[in-house]
Amino acid sequence: MKDKREPLKKPAHIAAVLRKAIAAYRDGGDGELVKVWELWEGAVGPAIAENTRAAAFRGNLLIVHVSSSTWIHHLHFLKPDLIATINRALGKPLVKEIKFKVGPL
Repeated sequence: MKDKREPLKKPAHIAAVLRKAIAAYRDGGDGELVKVWELWEGAVGPAIAENTRAAAFRGNLLIVHVSSSTWIHHLHFLKPDLIATINRALGKPLVKEIKFKVGPL
């Protein structure tokens, strides 16, 4: 008979689970990028955060889901400032490029 799994002591926050999962499957620098999800609203502000979501990473590329093509157009003008703000919040220049695409928030 299989041994029963020990019950969890307390619920785990999803950010902690994702950080462990990414660290297990990606190199060290990518693990730090997970912090973007935690600091997204504070870094980009409430209006942008309401219409966007950091969705994925590919190396130094941050893929951001956006609510509409109008927002994509607007964010293209803000891209250099967003990259600088996100990197400042991360404490390191981990994001070199952002790609915006209409997707689920």
